[in-house]
Amino acid sequence: MSAEVTLATKEFDPAELLGAFTHGLGGEGAVVSFTGHARGAAKDGAAIEALVLESYRGVTLASMEAIAADAMARFDISRCRVVHRAGRIAPGEAIVFVATASAHRRAAFEAADYVMDRLKTEAVFWKREESPDRKRWIEPTGGDHADALRWQE
Repeated sequence: MSAEVTLATKEFDPAELLGAFTHGLGGEGAVVSFTGHARGAAKDGAAIEALVLESYRGVTLASMEAIAADAMARFDISRCRVVHRAGRIAPGEAIVFVATASAHRRAAFEAADYVMDRLKTEAVFWKREESPDRKRWIEPTGGDHADALRWQE
């Protein structure tokens, strides 16, 4: 059982990450992956030139590692892989990659969903959308927090 977490400062290839993840498996029957991409438009429809994710490397990485470790402890999964970008991200580029593996699908799906909900609301990042005429800090939405609350016991 293992969790691997990376805070990336450059583009990454989700297909390559998924290939490496599945190559290292030991016979698990289920793999679930999720890739989040930077959008080209804000919620109000304004064009976005870039999403900037600022981090304090040690603190941010520790928050991501804690989330992955919690998923490993909570769900019957054998592996968890998390890669999250920091820095300036252009529309269409991958921001986050999560993969989980388990003997059966339900645990893999739930673990991946859990990791994403917690990354969205708890990972230590400061997010800013930049458009031609403005820079705007963004926070997790009420929906993001509601999603994360599902996992509290």
